[in-house]
Amino acid sequence: MNLHQSISLEKNELVANLSERIQLLCAKAKELAEAGEFESARSTLLEFWNRVGERPRLDGLDDSARAELLLRTGALSGWIGSAQQIWGAQEAAKDLISESASRFENLGLDEKVAEARIDLAICYWREGGYDEARVTLHQILESLGDQPSEQKLRALLNCGLVERSSLRYHDALRIHRESASLFNESRNHALRGKFHNEFATVLKDLGLAERREEYIDQSLVEYAAASFHAEQAGNRRFLALVKNNVGFLFVSLRRFDEAHDQLDHARLLFEGLKDRGMVAQVDDTRARAFIDQGLYSEAEAIAARSVRVLEEGDELSLLAEALTTHGRALAKLGNAQLAHSKFSEALATAQRAGDPESAGVAVLSIGEELAAHLPHSELYSYYRKAESLLAESQYPEIRVRLGEYARRLMAMPPAQPTVEVPVTQTNGNGSAQKHAAVTNAFPLSGAEESLEELVLNYEGDLIKRALESSGGSVTRAARLLGVTHQGLAFILNGRHRNLLSVRTPVKPRRRSIIRYR
Repeated sequence: MNLHQSISLEKNELVANLSERIQLLCAKAKELAEAGEFESARSTLLEFWNRVGERPRLDGLDDSARAELLLRTGALSGWIGSAQQIWGAQEAAKDLISESASRFENLGLDEKVAEARIDLAICYWREGGYDEARVTLHQILESLGDQPSEQKLRALLNCGLVERSSLRYHDALRIHRESASLFNESRNHALRGKFHNEFATVLKDLGLAERREEYIDQSLVEYAAASFHAEQAGNRRFLALVKNNVGFLFVSLRRFDEAHDQLDHARLLFEGLKDRGMVAQVDDTRARAFIDQGLYSEAEAIAARSVRVLEEGDELSLLAEALTTHGRALAKLGNAQLAHSKFSEALATAQRAGDPESAGVAVLSIGEELAAHLPHSELYSYYRKAESLLAESQYPEIRVRLGEYARRLMAMPPAQPTVEVPVTQTNGNGSAQKHAAVTNAFPLSGAEESLEELVLNYEGDLIKRALESSGGSVTRAARLLGVTHQGLAFILNGRHRNLLSVRTPVKPRRRSIIRYR
């Protein structure tokens, strides 16, 4: 063996040893991150990576170790950026994770490619890019096929999370029900806890919206299971998240003492972990509780604090929700101008995130909270915008809120139709000049229609949309509109027979096969 060969062999051994060491360090960092110990995970990699926004040092590593280090630092950048609300962290994380996925793909490591792309989808979700996250996760599931694996469970878990965040609750419920048996077979307590937490949250939201007590009861059982697995996994951060979610449920049930107990515990845990992002989310939940309790000054102060923290980061959907909460608190205090500003900021923030649901809720809140302060035409414009943004929402409460908004519009005195009236004025020279005096336009129609016709058309439009949203079911449409089945049927057969084709055909009741003596 000559000198050149000897040096080359020693160099290869050094690369192999260093690469093996990096793989071990990355495995330890991953374990700590799954336990919610993000700063400890970062410290584990300190020799090769200092902080969020920096690229890790890859010199002297083989291709596999480079890909692993890129993945681990990318995933940690996303988590730490969320916890500390670091602007640009998610973009930096996506860059590192994308490069990692490409390197794993070149190495033919399909399972690692899936792991990296799931972390990439999580970054999209944090930014409010639900469509991008959805497409990425569906591609991963297609590539993984039918074989059970940890990455398939992670992909399914995050599919449910994305659908819930998009207010597609029935899709999220279906995903959780179909995948429950797969998670029950897993020995990964962290994954199982996250599954139970997400399942509980979907059940909670649907139970509250549809007034289904069995869903509420099941959600409490699922939250208890989530807490158990979080404790088994030793993940204090996740345990705090579950407590925040349970607190939110108790707020919705108006069990405020229990809600504040849960939120106190959650906030204490998050403060101990220095997770500013989650502390801000707990504050947003508490602000909502105070609004429901009528404690508007307290709600405004806490909501403002939540907004200040979330403005520092790049999780725009969360910021949009917090701004909407702040706007509601300000509106309750009678500060209509500042409330309108916050709602508008929430709308713009959600649109920047590509999150139509949060944008729609912000616009809907304007109509709910500021109806007494805005002209009819502007309120109507907001109604149409909210309706468009929330067209894909599966959350029943959204349809109800839109219906209530529309009924308030109908009850308001509309603006006068546009009418051009020639007015003769005399100028300084004594000659006559004509110009048009124009009044405000009623937003629905032209000047030739009477008030009765305008209201009739408006009513017909609302009923048609409710029927279309309900698949033609008069019963479900009546619930959305806040009227009885019989009442809506009477209106259809009387004032709006042209809409009978939209409803599903009436089926005669079958005679019971059980005979009574």
